[in-house]
Amino acid sequence: MTSREDDALARAAVAALTGQLALAPKPGLPDPRDLDARSTRREHDSLRWSAKALAPGLAAMAAAARRAGEATPVLRAELGAIGRSTEHSVGLAGGGHKGALWALGFLVAAVALDPGAKAREIAVNTRKIAAFNDKGAPRRPSRGSSISVKYGAAGARGEARAGFPHVRRALDALATARKAGATETQARLDALLTVMSTLQDTELLHIAGPLGLRQVQAGARGVLEAGGTATEAGAGALAALDADLHARAWSPRGSAGLLAGALFLDSLPVNSPAGAA
Repeated sequence: MTSREDDALARAAVAALTGQLALAPKPGLPDPRDLDARSTRREHDSLRWSAKALAPGLAAMAAAARRAGEATPVLRAELGAIGRSTEHSVGLAGGGHKGALWALGFLVAAVALDPGAKAREIAVNTRKIAAFNDKGAPRRPSRGSSISVKYGAAGARGEARAGFPHVRRALDALATARKAGATETQARLDALLTVMSTLQDTELLHIAGPLGLRQVQAGARGVLEAGGTATEAGAGALAALDADLHARAWSPRGSAGLLAGALFLDSLPVNSPAGAA
């Protein structure tokens, strides 16, 4: 059974995911512009609907961590079982969000284990949970894990075991852009591009290979080096990158899931000015 605290964490995580979906223009990624095109409207509506299907599973992950009280192999196995069940539920609701589910699930569990921790501490604390192997995981490797092995990429598991370094970089980018006077949309886009600029995105590796991944990373760096999305030059570079990725059908989905994780941590009351006082 979940508590009000667990349900609140799940709602915050889903809100972060839907906030990521609402952000535009996201290079190569679904965003509200898809609602204006008949060919993509249904897909975007499906993503928004299926995001809500994550809530029960995320609340259950938080409850499992709260009951456990510490990171253990048993907790890791329970989180894995809940996650796979949630994947099935999300699939029935329209699919998508697999990477976001696991990122948000680990982060929600880490918050439940240490409710008073700050955002960066929470991200680092996921290492304690991810350090254990999921003994209930299917023996057949997933596409993401196969790509990770093939190209030596960290992948979702490596990101969690490292304490979500790209989530922490996104949090830093949010703070920097806001301090510089960027709008919230511009700050979030800069955070996304910061992740894209260095993440070894297994989805991109699968679609575009190592050369394609490096091209996307360079494009994201180009926007940031032009001053970020709050500048005219940066906005122009973003538009060019967006057009290129959509034309090639290259989608940096791993970066989108990690941005959702950063937005979730950023939204927690403990990270607000009042909570930090």
